[in-house]
Parts: sequence; C-alpha cells; structure tokens
Amino acid sequence: MPFEADPDVPGLVVKFGDYPLHHGGVGAIRSLGRAGVPMYAVTEDPYTPAASSRYLRRAFVWPTSGAEDADRLVEGLLRIARRIGRPAVLVPTDEEAAVLIAEHQGALAGPFLFPPVEPGLPRRLASKQGLHELCAEHGVPSPAAAFPGSYDEIAAFAETARFPVVVKNREAFVRRSRPAVHGTTRVATRAGLLSLARDWGERPGVILQEYLPREQAEDWIVHAYFDRDSTPLALFTGVKVRSWPPHAGMTANAYVVDNPELADLAARFVKEIGFTGIADLDLRFDRRDGRYKLLDFNPRVGAQFRLFESEAGVDVVRAMHLDLTGRRVPEGEQRAGHRYVVENIDLPAWLAYRRSGYTTPHAPARASGTELAWLAGDDPMPFLTMLARFVRPGARHLYQLWRTSRRGGGPSGTGA
Repeated sequence: MPFEADPDVPGLVVKFGDYPLHHGGVGAIRSLGRAGVPMYAVTEDPYTPAASSRYLRRAFVWPTSGAEDADRLVEGLLRIARRIGRPAVLVPTDEEAAVLIAEHQGALAGPFLFPPVEPGLPRRLASKQGLHELCAEHGVPSPAAAFPGSYDEIAAFAETARFPVVVKNREAFVRRSRPAVHGTTRVATRAGLLSLARDWGERPGVILQEYLPREQAEDWIVHAYFDRDSTPLALFTGVKVRSWPPHAGMTANAYVVDNPELADLAARFVKEIGFTGIADLDLRFDRRDGRYKLLDFNPRVGAQFRLFESEAGVDVVRAMHLDLTGRRVPEGEQRAGHRYVVENIDLPAWLAYRRSGYTTPHAPARASGTELAWLAGDDPMPFLTMLARFVRPGARHLYQLWRTSRRGGGPSGTGA
C-alpha cells in the first residue's frame, strides 16, 4: 500500500443489537487488517461471519439488544479496553454505537481513539426529525415531512396529504425495541395509513414523508471521513443500482460514479453543522425539480463503505485510523466505475428490479472492478459462515422484509 498504518494502534469494531450477518463489520476488519492493524470486534456469538475473519485477532462475545442502559454499555467497552491493553480506534457500524461514543467521550477518551464531535450532533443526525430540521436550517433540500404527535394528527394529515406517502420510524433508536414499521414503508391510500396508525399508540414515533417516485428519481450515496475541522480527508460518491427490499432497504448493488455537485453539497452541509468522523449519506435526485434531497445521514461507517477506495488505497475507515494516529491521509481520485455487490441480497433484488423494469441511468455499462461484500480470496471464512447462517433464517428474513415493503402499497426510500 502507498501508506503505512500504525500497527501499534489496534481497531475495535463496535455495534449493538442482534444482527450477526453484518457485512460492514467484516469490511472494516479486512480493511484495517490488510493494512497491518490488529483488529478486534464486538460480536453476538463466536460464530458470526466477522468472528471467523483471518484478520480478526479476537472477538469479544457480547450479546446486546441495542436498548441497554448507556452506563452499562460504556462499562462494557471499558472492560474490553482493559483486555486489549492499549488505546484502540473505535469503528462504530451502527447508530447506537456512534451515538454512545459521542455522548460519553469523557469516559471513553484515553482507552479509545475517536474523532471529537459535538456530543448531541450524531443523535440529532440519526433522528429523522432532527435531520429534517438541520436540512431546513442550512438550506439543504429534503423531502417534505410531517411528525404527528397523535392519531388525530395523523387523521388530519391524511385528509389533505397527497398519496402515496412514506412512513419511517422517527428515531433510529426504537427500530429494534418498539418499531412502528419494520423499515421504510410506502402507503398508497388514506385508509391504509389510518389502518397502520391504529397500532402506533398514543405517541406515534413516525415520520410521514413525501414520496419521491422512483420513476422520476435516482438513489445516490456519499461516504466520507471528516477531520476535527470538518474538512473531508476522504470523500466518495456513487449511485445505488439495487437495494433490498426494492427501493427501500440496504444497498445490494452500487457503482462508484463521480458527482462533483453532490460532493460539494455534502461537504458544505457537514462543514456548516460541524460534524467530524465517518459519515454515510443517502440522497435521492428528484428529476422533477433537479435537486438532490437528503434522506439519511448515518454518523458511522456505512455497510457498503468498501465500494469506495481511492487510487492511493484509502477508504473511510483507513482514513480515520491514519488521521487519529497522526499520519497523513494520502490524496487520490476515487475508482470510478467500481462495483459493489452484496451476494446474499443482490439476487432477490435483481429479480425484483427486473420485473419492475427499473434501471439506473448513471450506472456504467460495465464495471471497472468488483468488490464483493462477503467473498474474498484471502479471507474466505466469513462468506462460508454467512452461507451457513443465512440459508434458513436469512431467507425467512428477506421474505419478511419483502412482505413489510408490500404492505400498504409498496416500498420507497433508501437505507444504508
């Protein structure tokens, strides 16, 4: 590699919740491990794909739900730090971990290295309402949205709303404990919305969002690492070709595509809000008005981050480790035309998109190279472990996601 990572500073991949088939964590372990960095990870059990990577020095088995008391999670991380025995760079791969680190920097600093950030900012960015408000404050386009506080407010909204509408959980932190919907859901009619809303209780934790028709839109992604001055040391743009559930969920297939306008929009917004660290942004280009509309700002490593690597061999995880260890992050153009495929979800996504006839105009006709989420010649065990765990429960989970996306009329939106 054209750079040297510090082998004396290990990395710790952190996520909270029970979802062992997470390719983003595997990607982070491989990325830094290949650069000579000793890698550790928090895993649900000893048999997760991440735990089987040849680049992992040790898996710390710690079953969590993502809804534990913050003090308990902080103490757990500090116990892991003592077992590692030297300061480690924290690599959060979900919102719960990113928010915990930001809000408990004082307790975690020293045993761990992480970008300093305004403590309340990651929670606000991960919140659909918080992000919508930040977009309004800084003139960044986003879909029109409502945040009802009761069933009566939902009924009033339904009287004048233009259907279909998109329903999402308002806060990222209730998606596992008490979700109103199991993923981004398109609701086609007033009756369908009111039927769903009856199950949401007195204080519905949802956002009702303008539907951006997929026939008039394109899904774009930005992954970046910003230093303590909110300056991008690595910034990449790409287009999402397929997701699962279709048009609504996790990236299944994407390409690196140069988009200076989108890069400038993301860099300006981050500079104005003062964010530091790794960010994963989802935007939808609305052909009706020619604007990029920000749907999600994930203040952590995105699952598909390995799509992006510069000609200097830098991705966002490597950029963070280099920066936090006082090393220069080499410059380099992104690998335009490179493709990323998540093997276990791209096949059903391909079948669904083929039936719908949807295509992505900006996707290259041929990939310049392909990065697979799971299979790697130098590290085959995560792929084999994924297959062993995926066949029955994974297929059932995909079916449930598909059924959820169909309820009320079909899917919309994006996901990390």
